[in-house]
Amino acid sequence: MTAPADLPRLLPLTPQYRERVWGGQRFESTSGTPIGEAWIAYGESVVSSGPAQGQTLDALGIGGPQGFPLLIKLLDCADWLSVQVHPNDAQAETMVGPGMRGKTEAWHILEAAPGAEILAGVNEGTTPEQLAEAIRSGDVLEVAERHAVSAGDTVFIPAGTLHALGPGLLLYEVQQSSDTTYRVYDWDRPASSGRALHLEESVAVTRAELRGDMRPASQTHGEGTLTSSEYFVLQGLHLGSDGTGRTVTKGEGFQIVTVTTGQVVLTTRDERLTLNTFETALVTASAHDYTVQATGDAASVLISGQPAEL
Repeated sequence: MTAPADLPRLLPLTPQYRERVWGGQRFESTSGTPIGEAWIAYGESVVSSGPAQGQTLDALGIGGPQGFPLLIKLLDCADWLSVQVHPNDAQAETMVGPGMRGKTEAWHILEAAPGAEILAGVNEGTTPEQLAEAIRSGDVLEVAERHAVSAGDTVFIPAGTLHALGPGLLLYEVQQSSDTTYRVYDWDRPASSGRALHLEESVAVTRAELRGDMRPASQTHGEGTLTSSEYFVLQGLHLGSDGTGRTVTKGEGFQIVTVTTGQVVLTTRDERLTLNTFETALVTASAHDYTVQATGDAASVLISGQPAEL
């Protein structure tokens, strides 16, 4: 096995697809069922080429003894996702098990159909008692706050925020490495073991004062720091068609680069890797800086990492 100290600086990752009842048709499906999620970087991501080909990030020890800390996805939403909430770290330890992480996340909207909406938080003035009653009675939509969204918007969703994604959205999601979800309401879909509701857990962790942090595209223009938290930082970078590269100087940890439009070349002092739209690579700790350059047309990338590493 390749030791972390001997790793290449650029590790291309293979996406792993998840079928979802609310998924769309943007991602290929061998079974014909809708694909809702492409997991593009997480502990079980497999390196697609190079000396570490076939190995996972956790097996390579990149995330340390506690495992890789982030989970990054692309989501194709053709229908409403369930209305849901996630626990914080302390709640996850108590409610799920020792060593379990909570789930704070952020979304960056890549495409949005006209009229696309999300739910994030509850209406101002809703008391914790009113929220608990709405969750238990199945009337949570009466207190959930709706937001119109457009391509380029970024939404930060701390643990404890009631939320749901609506139809007509393609987005990038970065989150803590946790898949703990408490489902509050599922749009009257047939109940199943895989889509059960978690009403009492939702009452325990949902906070009425949280609404998420909405950063419209008109504010960020998709450049610079789009959102940050104690768990991750998300940055955007636009690259012109003139072939001028942008140098990214990073800290001591890893970064994850995903192309959202166009084609780019990543270059370190002795490695070079081409990425197409929706392809992802991890830049390892040994690369203290690297260059991102569009090939041909203009391109855009999103870069995620932990706060001390960006």
